[in-house]
Amino acid sequence: MKVGIIGSGAMGSGIAQVAAQSGHDVVLIDTSQGALDNSRAKLAKVLARLVEKGKIDETTGKAIQSRISYSENHADLTGAGLVIEAIVERLDVKQSVFQSVENYVDDNCILATNTSSLSVAAIAAACKLPSRVLGIHFFNPAPLMPLVEIVPCVQTDPAILKSAEALISSWKKVTVIAKDTPGFIVNRVARPFYGEALRMYEEGYGDFATIDHAMREIGGFRMGPFQLMDFIGNDVNYAVTESVFAAFYYDPRYKPSFTQKRHAEAGWLGKKSGRGYYDYAEGAVTPVVDTSNQAQLDYIVSRILVMLINEAADALYLNIASKEDIDLAMTKGVNYPKGLLQWADEKGIQNCVDALDNLYDEYREDRYRCSPLLRKMAKSGERFF
Repeated sequence: MKVGIIGSGAMGSGIAQVAAQSGHDVVLIDTSQGALDNSRAKLAKVLARLVEKGKIDETTGKAIQSRISYSENHADLTGAGLVIEAIVERLDVKQSVFQSVENYVDDNCILATNTSSLSVAAIAAACKLPSRVLGIHFFNPAPLMPLVEIVPCVQTDPAILKSAEALISSWKKVTVIAKDTPGFIVNRVARPFYGEALRMYEEGYGDFATIDHAMREIGGFRMGPFQLMDFIGNDVNYAVTESVFAAFYYDPRYKPSFTQKRHAEAGWLGKKSGRGYYDYAEGAVTPVVDTSNQAQLDYIVSRILVMLINEAADALYLNIASKEDIDLAMTKGVNYPKGLLQWADEKGIQNCVDALDNLYDEYREDRYRCSPLLRKMAKSGERFF
């Protein structure tokens, strides 16, 4: 099957590599010839590194490269069985691109958006055949991250969903099915990892390094929240937070932070700008963490964790995804040490409810409301697994 990818940035190029490695002929489309040349050069480097490391041989590397063609013209998508769009997160631009693509592809071609925060239904609504549109959301870097969220919208034909899921699974990806709601599974459930860490920093529970230390060394997370925001980019992470907040009708659970907004405004974007929550300049001093206050470190972990569990439970309560897919998404999509619903079972559902109620009693903010599902399960003594 021929696969079309629109957008030759890091995400589009990564998806093109994945498809070509899986044996597909791929056409990578971009409006900028310079961006296409850059994508081609980067892929050559990536494949050369894989050959060096012995992951693939030279013949395989050349074969992968030969399967990808580069074009500025949507007409070159003719004959594609799947087109994935990975361009700027603007609804009007995505709608316009899909309308153009429909002029060149057959009626049985699947059209997919890699959006992380926009409505798939709204993108599909611009198409002549909205039933063939769905979300196929990869995580960056696409060749390395195993998870892909498959997101049918209200218009998606169930047969299209089945075909897309089977195809992406054949690319050796772990697929989960998510409802077309803001943030899908991962970007929705993960919000408190950043939001609650920022809130505790603003309240003086710890500096960036202390909160990160607690989450890594006690929580078992691979990266602390501030490290991770610096890695993602404060501009990108803040934009997603703002988008999810607005999309949820300004639910206080997703409220953005002035701390992150000011970092983004200052150009302190993280690793890519050399300065974020941490200083990445050569010779910069690594912050020293005071580990003497164990109660403080434990509180940081338990507060962020219970907020994450609450978000995961609410996603299940609202039928965003199955409990298995929610836990799979968080372990495979953002490398959490274990699934949040499994973690809730281990902590004890009643303990989670009590911790959330204590936070609510302290703050009297809707941000800390306990999911009805957790409360119901605590009453009946149920477990998730």
